[in-house]
Amino acid sequence: QVQLVESGGGLVQAGGSLRLSCAASGRTFSSYTMGWFRQAPGKEREFVAGISRSGAGTYYGDSVKGRFSISRDNAKNTVYLQMNSLKPEDTAVYYCAADPKFFLPIATIMERYEYWGQGTQVTVSS
Repeated sequence: QVQLVESGGGLVQAGGSLRLSCAASGRTFSSYTMGWFRQAPGKEREFVAGISRSGAGTYYGDSVKGRFSISRDNAKNTVYLQMNSLKPEDTAVYYCAADPKFFLPIATIMERYEYWGQGTQVTVSS
């Protein structure tokens, strides 16, 4: 089992950058595929990015490709989401999640991720 805590959210102007962090407890962090999702008010939760347990494989949602970058540091039990060229439509609560089925391709659906953080708010002003 793993517990996840996100941080780094806040208010930023359009065109700016933020880096989110997700710290995981437990000694098996490197056994999980990790993902970031987001949920805007009145909308469904949306896949943002995922990363394989080694960090060698990544996958992005279409709306963030070329602007966001996911990475991880297994020695620090942390996964990051670097967000550049932010837009007002990026405003949402951002969640990190862990998928223990590391032997499968990176998943874009919520149901594959068994563990979730509490979320961190990102607000992009125009």
